[in-house]
Formats: sequence, C-alpha cells, structure tokens
Amino acid sequence: MFTNTIKTTILLGALAGVFIGMGKFAGGNTGMVIGLVLALAINFGSFWFSDKIVLKMHNAKQVKSGDYFELVCDLARRNKMPIPKVFIIESASPNAFATGRSPAHASVACSQSLMNILTREELQGVMAHELSHVKNRDTLIQTIAVTFASAISFIAQMMQWAAIFGMGSNSDDGNDTGSIVGMIAIMILAPLIAMLIQMAISRQREFIADRGAAKLMGTGMPLINALQKLELAASSGVKSNITKESVSSLYIINPFRASAVAAWFSTHPKTEARIAALKRYKHQ
Repeated sequence: MFTNTIKTTILLGALAGVFIGMGKFAGGNTGMVIGLVLALAINFGSFWFSDKIVLKMHNAKQVKSGDYFELVCDLARRNKMPIPKVFIIESASPNAFATGRSPAHASVACSQSLMNILTREELQGVMAHELSHVKNRDTLIQTIAVTFASAISFIAQMMQWAAIFGMGSNSDDGNDTGSIVGMIAIMILAPLIAMLIQMAISRQREFIADRGAAKLMGTGMPLINALQKLELAASSGVKSNITKESVSSLYIINPFRASAVAAWFSTHPKTEARIAALKRYKHQ
C-alpha cells in the first residue's frame, strides 16, 4: 500500500509538473509562477468541491432509507469507516462511483439501472469496491488527476487559438518558426502526457479497490459476477444520457468503449485482468 501511495504521489506530481511547464513555455518565469498558483488552486478546489461538482454533474438524488441505503450503511460499519452520503442516479448505463475529499466527507452513487441487473450480494460487491475507494482516498486522488488533465487540455486549446491569431504578427523574427514548432509540440504532447498519467493513476487504484472489496466481503465472487454483468452491459452499446467521459475514471467500470485502444489509454484495467486478480485473491 505504501509503495502504491508513493507511485500515485509521483504521478500527481508529474501532472502538476506538466501544468507548470506549460506555463513556463507560454509565459517564461511569470507563466511558470502563474502555472504553480493555478496548480495549487486546482488542488484546493478539487479538495473542497469535488463531490459537489461530480454529483451535480450526474443530477444525483440523495436517499436516506431503503434496502440500498441500509446495504451501504452495513458495509461502512463493517469496514470501520464513517457512513457516506448515499445517492441514486438515473442512467441507462449501469454503473456506480464514489466521490469526496475524505472518508468523513464522502458520497457513493449507484444508477437505478445497475440495481435492476444485480443481485443483492453483487450490489454489495460493487458498493464494497466504492467504499474501498473512499477508505483509500482514491476519490480525491482521481478527482485531482481528472481536474489537472482537463485543465491542461483547456490550456492547450487556448494556446492553439493564441498561435492561430498570433501567427504572422512577428513573422520577421527569425525565432518565430522555432517558437511556433515548440508551441505546436506542447499543444499536442502536454494533453497526451496528462491523459496517460491520469489513466495510469486510475488503473492502479482500481486493482487496489477490487482487493479491498474482496477483503471486506470475504470473497471476490460477488464482485466478479457484478463485473461480468457490467462488462456485458457496456459491450451491448447502452449509452448513458448523463455519464461524462471526462470523469469515467470515477466509475466502477468504464462505460465508454473504443476499438483497438491500447491498455495504457484506458481509465480501467481490462475486466478480464480484474477478474483474474480477484480469483487469485485469498482472504486473510
């Protein structure tokens, strides 16, 4: 666990480094300072407001009673952690996610369509996975990573427009060609690097949360069965009317599919790999 924390910290630091480096390239030392300030602001904003932003994005409705609510409460008690706020989202795509800056300020959400296709034990496996994310503070880590990656992509787009409107104004300057080439390289590479780092963080945390769910349940089979059903649903082409690809790393399984996409371009490990790891798990 300690090694995984170090790896995640390094990856988040790399994201911040890309962000600050873009500021350095675009505005010299002043731009680098601005990039640093923005990086700190993004971390602060993600820390305090991530749960509200994500829940609002999904139009989530809080529930305080019922079997689903009691199921989450029971798992939280067994996991010796604060009971999170519990939400339902209306979505054609069966999925679930957790968000919040800490176990004491966490929320878990599940789509009604997911509850419709899972048995109670399978739903327990899914929510145990989400509570593992909460306990490991993955919800904060993933949200910060998503926010950084999105901000880097936004800045790259702004640099693109600046290059378009700025080209030709200083065309007599011999350094212009090199600057333009460098800017184009930054605009292409920075978002790509940010995306790769974000996805590497997400994949790493999924395996850890799967193991945490199996440990809490005493077996990996409920989550294995749930993952198989979720994979089938995702492969069937059912599209959600509210799920956002920018936050797909928060879901228990990525609802978006693309053919011939390399493993390092995915927010989640392959479902077969997750199932294989769960089958190897031995309760201790």
